[in-house]
Amino acid sequence: MSEATDLKELKRRMDGAIAAFKSDIASLRTGRASANILDPVTIEAYGSRMPLNQVANITVPEPRMLTVSVWDKSMVGAVERSIRESNLGLNPIVDGQNLRIPLPELNEERRRSLVKVAHEYAEKAKVAIRHVRRDGMDGLKKAEKDGVIGQDESRSLSERVQKMTDETISEIDRLLADKEKEIMHV
Repeated sequence: MSEATDLKELKRRMDGAIAAFKSDIASLRTGRASANILDPVTIEAYGSRMPLNQVANITVPEPRMLTVSVWDKSMVGAVERSIRESNLGLNPIVDGQNLRIPLPELNEERRRSLVKVAHEYAEKAKVAIRHVRRDGMDGLKKAEKDGVIGQDESRSLSERVQKMTDETISEIDRLLADKEKEIMHV
């Protein structure tokens, strides 16, 4: 494997961490209902954990209301429990095979807790990026030890990996700052 391909693979993995972070923070609501709010919710169903959208339909009938139509009647209790325990501050109302989820007004305390969740998502993304960097650095050390690349080339590539890591982490910080501003000033 050439070092150029290796750097492209590291970049692809770091971009994947950014994409996952963007998806996570998109689920944090900032005033209007969105089906994405329930993306982090997983249900214990049929012997495994699965995303909510694989056991139910999620719709937005009003700006401050979500409805979840559970396909299997026996899953309604599990879906309700998972939404309540999801740390999103939502209290579903069971209505037969449907759940109505009114979205509470965003008060200062709720905004602060959403910012805290956004920071947790950012830290998770940064850890993933650091793991990618560590894998890249380990690969370079191994290649140098095996005589595939020289010491100078290894040092040069290590600096490029570190620069890529720094740029990716600063992108996460920028996205987090934008989301924080959006949450606090809606």
